[in-house]
Amino acid sequence: MTRSGLTGKTQLLGIIGYPVEHSLSPPMQNAALAALSVDAVYVPFAVEPAALETAIAGLWSLGIQGFNVTIPHKQTVLPHLASVTDISQAVGAVNTVWRTDDGWAGTNTDVTGFIAPLKASKRNWASSKVVILGNGGAARAVVAGCVTLGCAEIWLVGRSADKLQQFVYSWQDSPLQPSLHTCLMTELDTVLPDTTLLVNTTPVGMHPQVNATPVTAAQMALLPMNAIAYDLIYTPSPTQFLQLATQRGLATFDGTEMLVQQGAAALQIWTQQLPPISLMRQTLRSQLGLP
Repeated sequence: MTRSGLTGKTQLLGIIGYPVEHSLSPPMQNAALAALSVDAVYVPFAVEPAALETAIAGLWSLGIQGFNVTIPHKQTVLPHLASVTDISQAVGAVNTVWRTDDGWAGTNTDVTGFIAPLKASKRNWASSKVVILGNGGAARAVVAGCVTLGCAEIWLVGRSADKLQQFVYSWQDSPLQPSLHTCLMTELDTVLPDTTLLVNTTPVGMHPQVNATPVTAAQMALLPMNAIAYDLIYTPSPTQFLQLATQRGLATFDGTEMLVQQGAAALQIWTQQLPPISLMRQTLRSQLGLP
């Protein structure tokens, strides 16, 4: 089906956020829906924070079948859902919602998206040490992913000791019960040796600050040669952080694969079909001007 084939039976899917016009999910998801011959279209909905409750009710009344959730609604959407998965409760955020007989249900496919390339790397994560830069919402999905992988040691690095402790405390009642170590950015050098995976969840290095990086070349040199550097940022690609990792000779992942995989997991929930991941990846990279 092409987008010109919209009919009175065409179902609506979408993404809510504010702002949302920058989202690359619509072209990626619409390409996948067309390839699957699903009579549906995926559209962006700009929802201001103050209008979230009204918007959620409106999406239900309009018969929307499901939607993704992006900044700033991933946490505030939780009270407006009839049910959420255990992983969503653990992370404290939802990014994928679908219609059920009992109301909206939600989950967090960011976790699935994050770990997908790591699982494919076939490392022994049970003996791994992970260092996560940042302690915001994105870091929560990464922590949940690392626990799911069975990582032996998880370090959280931030600029504020109070915020780091608050982050650790927020997991006390989580079913995942992660064992977290904390470190200030000023002490980063002490935890990088013997690190298996270094993950940047901060916005440092994101367009337009493309020359910024959360670590220096000297710090990157402290990592073992078998380490993986993973940046959740997907524009630019590669970031300065990943360029330093490549110069060091390390394996790297960027946010494009996470975006593709989380979108594919959401699409499978909505359509109950295996998503065309290669096409979704190709579409996203094309949107980003990447080969």
